[in-house]
Amino acid sequence: MTKKVTPEFAGFPAQTARFLSELAENNEREWFKANKHRYEAHVLEPALDFINAMEPRLEKISRHFVAIGKRTGGSLMRVYRDTRFSKNKTPYKTNVGIQFRHELGKDVHAPGFYVHIEPNNCFLGTGIWRPDSDALAAIRSYIAENSGSWKRARDARRFVAHFRLGGDRLKRPPRGYAADHPYIEDLKRKDFIAVSGFPIKAIRSPGFIDEVAARYATAKPLMRFLCAALNLRF
Repeated sequence: MTKKVTPEFAGFPAQTARFLSELAENNEREWFKANKHRYEAHVLEPALDFINAMEPRLEKISRHFVAIGKRTGGSLMRVYRDTRFSKNKTPYKTNVGIQFRHELGKDVHAPGFYVHIEPNNCFLGTGIWRPDSDALAAIRSYIAENSGSWKRARDARRFVAHFRLGGDRLKRPPRGYAADHPYIEDLKRKDFIAVSGFPIKAIRSPGFIDEVAARYATAKPLMRFLCAALNLRF
């Protein structure tokens, strides 16, 4: 059997952050058209290289989360913004967004691992963002029925050393749960996500990808719990 070779990743080039900063200052179609070659060379291609190199590292965490290095329809989010229902009509995203979602996930609301690269706002994410009503109800019910397991996942020492839980919450307890439930603040959550920040300069290091994989590994208890709540394999 041929041993699978782990792709190398030397880090993002210095031009990645520079391009993103300039795009934020010139978020117009004509400017982007004139500089699209820079986007492809300094943002798109390095991001695809990163995704491809993450694939074997992700497999060591879970075989059920996928890294797809495609220009469209893969793990890399589109640079083009959907402005149809937004007051912000700028046409382009000024960050790199990468989601390694569960193999059964269809969109960004699936359980996944996330990378956000943006000058002055870089972070890793894990969990599930804005789950639909059925998924949200299932997670809340699973927490209520398995409070001990939830507490161990939420408070795992290696996990909390890197990540903090975030996202939106209800102001009042969800229907069916008492206000004095010992885990009511978690049951109020509308997102079950955790974030871990890092400086933009970190993306230039060849060791960046291994640091990302190492931090994701600390989130295994949380991801395993969420997958179990949704009857997904981890």
